[in-house]
Amino acid sequence: MINNSYKPNSVTREQAEDAVRILISWAGDNPNREGLIETPKRVVNAYKDFFSGYNEDPYKILGKTFDEVDGYDDIVLIKNIRMESHCEHHMVPFIGTAHVAYIPNDRVVGISKIARLIDTFAKRLQTQETMTSQIANTLNKALNPKGVAVLIDATHQCMSTRGIHKINSSTVTTTFLGEFKTNLNLESRFLDMIKIKSNEC
Repeated sequence: MINNSYKPNSVTREQAEDAVRILISWAGDNPNREGLIETPKRVVNAYKDFFSGYNEDPYKILGKTFDEVDGYDDIVLIKNIRMESHCEHHMVPFIGTAHVAYIPNDRVVGISKIARLIDTFAKRLQTQETMTSQIANTLNKALNPKGVAVLIDATHQCMSTRGIHKINSSTVTTTFLGEFKTNLNLESRFLDMIKIKSNEC
């Protein structure tokens, strides 16, 4: 059952550091020994970075757009965007590459904003499937483009460092909206474009 009484940021830093000390003890070590005494502080600092996406508004990131495109109505692709996230099931990293494309309707957004959008959702506890849909749906709602395509290829440490230890596996997820979903030629073009190495351009 979902706890509807939960309030974001209701946990103090002191409580978070205490929780890290408990985990260190549970793992079998002494949180008060020299090498670990500063670890709770460092872990909390790291978590502030890892999960900073909860403090970002994705629609605000995409708020500034440009109407002057001189009639451009073809694919805008930003590819090979490194992303780092954490699995919500085990809280271990999954790291990979995101490729995002859209077809402008009447406006475009700065390309750096696409990378920031990805970071906003990546820096949260996630599943790759959910994150792929979130990026595509947010871009679609914010820009009202003719189509959106998102592909993420990532390696999950919950697969490679624990459990079945399959170090060479990767997971690919896609979301196609608008013309990318209804026009198979556009979908194929997108998939072909992300295969092109940047040094061949």
